[in-house]
Amino acid sequence: MVWRPTKGQAAETLAEQWCVQQGWSPITRNFRVKGGEIDLICLDDNTLVFIEVRQRRSERYGGAGASITAAKQRKLIIAAQQFLQGHREHASRPARFDVITLGRDDDLNWIKSAFTAG
Repeated sequence: MVWRPTKGQAAETLAEQWCVQQGWSPITRNFRVKGGEIDLICLDDNTLVFIEVRQRRSERYGGAGASITAAKQRKLIIAAQQFLQGHREHASRPARFDVITLGRDDDLNWIKSAFTAG
């Protein structure tokens, strides 16, 4: 059987289901603005969590987590800033950037506070 990566939406659905299992409250998916996109935004208690979901077939070039370059991080930070500007009710919450990766068998790996905005 040939392995095929889960489509982007399906991977994000798996990640969102995992977040809900952790007791987090999803706020939105695929928040897009000029300059960036955030796959999933959730509340973990009072903390706003901006989540990038990645999947790669192979660890050959460092795997899914390694694909989040400094340029990608900047785009996520820009999108998060714009989300906060448009959703003032969340502006005073602590926030973090997490990464959820999916492997060959949709095995999920959570990288809490994968990077910071500062």
